[in-house]
Amino acid sequence: MPAIGAVRQVALSAGRDLDSTLAFWQGVLGMKVHARYDPPGIAFIMAGGVRLFFGDGVPPGTVYLDIAGLEAFHAEAKAAGVPFTAPPALVHCDTEGRFGAAGESEWMAFLKDPAGNTIGLVERLAPEEH
Repeated sequence: MPAIGAVRQVALSAGRDLDSTLAFWQGVLGMKVHARYDPPGIAFIMAGGVRLFFGDGVPPGTVYLDIAGLEAFHAEAKAAGVPFTAPPALVHCDTEGRFGAAGESEWMAFLKDPAGNTIGLVERLAPEEH
């Protein structure tokens, strides 16, 4: 059986307007386009060591991104008119340390880009931070 490593790439929809989708990821999330190829109209953004691939014909997907300062980002982005589908909320208390340090809590907020991709913003907080 092969040894599977880390996630290398995630495919997300670019919708019919690659420019507006990339503008959202750059303007709202502050992520830079790593590479773009026209034609065929595809682009890549690096999220840590994982490539986010944007192309037409790819169904909308969901990607979860780590963020520091989720509450502050939410307040600032919402004030700027960015629509969230769910505000920051506690989703998990990791008492056993299955997904990180024991005792941390995991908070998430959700929004969608112009192509319909769901973006989950995830912040893990130590017990004294929440």
